[in-house]
Amino acid sequence: METLEQDVNVEKSEVVQEKVNWGRFVLDIIETLFLAVVLFVGINAISARVRVDGFSMQPTLDDGEFVLVNKMSYRFSDVDRGDIIVFHFPVNPEEELIKRVIGLPGDQVQVRDNQVFVNGQPLNESYIAQAPLYSGKWMVAEDHVFVLGDNRNNSNDSKDWGMLPTENIVGKAVLIYWPPPMWEVLEHTEVFASQ
Repeated sequence: METLEQDVNVEKSEVVQEKVNWGRFVLDIIETLFLAVVLFVGINAISARVRVDGFSMQPTLDDGEFVLVNKMSYRFSDVDRGDIIVFHFPVNPEEELIKRVIGLPGDQVQVRDNQVFVNGQPLNESYIAQAPLYSGKWMVAEDHVFVLGDNRNNSNDSKDWGMLPTENIVGKAVLIYWPPPMWEVLEHTEVFASQ
């Protein structure tokens, strides 16, 4: 009789222990999912991943590359000439583009004789595919920047649609992360020639 009671107690404790293990397993899954959601939201709040579509930024960026964008960079510092930025296209805000900042608020940008000038000073543009084959003059308004693609003659940019409102800027492109053989930290070149 005593042996029979012990067997029943052992079976009850195994059932209780099995329930406790399943409960802990479900709790672990919930905690893991919650942590994954928090990390996902946090990472998306400070960064973006953007696919380069087209050839307007060659030779710096190629079609199909993926770029990591720092969305926090301009919360702590100003946009600089030479920065490669991702922004909402003013003509179609659903579309994101990537270009290089050439002119800042108050600047006069002029393209003449196959050269870009900012406030009368020629830019040192070792990063472009080819010298510009167009000309024009633009004044950069307050709270706007002037952007151009590095592939000057094959880029839809500020020369075509005007100034970019700074509120449209998503962030600063910092790294090519895909495909792996192309991993590279992006240089945000000083655009003026050394004096």
